[in-house]
Amino acid sequence: MSYFLPSLTATIERRLLINYALDPSVAAELLPGGLRPQLVNGSAVAGVCLIRLGDMRTPWMPRALGWGAENAAHRIAVEWDDEGGTQRGVYIPVRHSASWVPVAVGGRLFPGVHRHARFTGSETPNRIRVELSASDLRVSADVAVVSEWRSRLFPTVDDASEFFRAGSTGWSPRRGSEELDGLSLGTDHWAVEPGRLLNVESSFFDALPEGSARLDSVLVMRDVPIVWSVPSRSPQITRESSTPSAAVPR
Repeated sequence: MSYFLPSLTATIERRLLINYALDPSVAAELLPGGLRPQLVNGSAVAGVCLIRLGDMRTPWMPRALGWGAENAAHRIAVEWDDEGGTQRGVYIPVRHSASWVPVAVGGRLFPGVHRHARFTGSETPNRIRVELSASDLRVSADVAVVSEWRSRLFPTVDDASEFFRAGSTGWSPRRGSEELDGLSLGTDHWAVEPGRLLNVESSFFDALPEGSARLDSVLVMRDVPIVWSVPSRSPQITRESSTPSAAVPR
């Protein structure tokens, strides 16, 4: 499927990559056939991306016409095989946005179906609070920006940074189809900071079997210019997701 807008530029004003260690069997149930969980130390890696974008526009659009919004994506790190070998990315079962623009055009003019949500929060150089409220989902995050790194999944912040940079293509359900839409995040200025989780709640992960999802770590990105583009090829999907209806917000 081709889209009217093949690419968009933007600035990541703030991005929280909140990470969970997830039971691999539970992760597999959340994925469509053709994708499998990417494992780190025996665990699947899942999480919430809370991202505030600014100056979002097509490359030919004047800067004055750019727009910005708070967005969220629940994601699972995945692998799949194609003629080029084993590929890596993330599967995104659900996206939300505070702006009606991606809600209206996502999956139509540009990949990525979004549901509308209300975002609130506050931010200082050393602490970030974000809350998301939607008809189908609630998220609350309180994160301190720190210098030390704590994680059971990734030994160093550089290991975590490289993991997510290598998996910067996200796949999500296509509107009205069993196929997937893809979005790739590209930048020449990738940079992350370690964070400390003070409090995080997600109704998405709370709905999974008890004990299957364990909070692990958080990365912070700020003031990073990026380009969103449509990948040239997508994974081959063999069946619909087997996700229990109670586990994924509708």
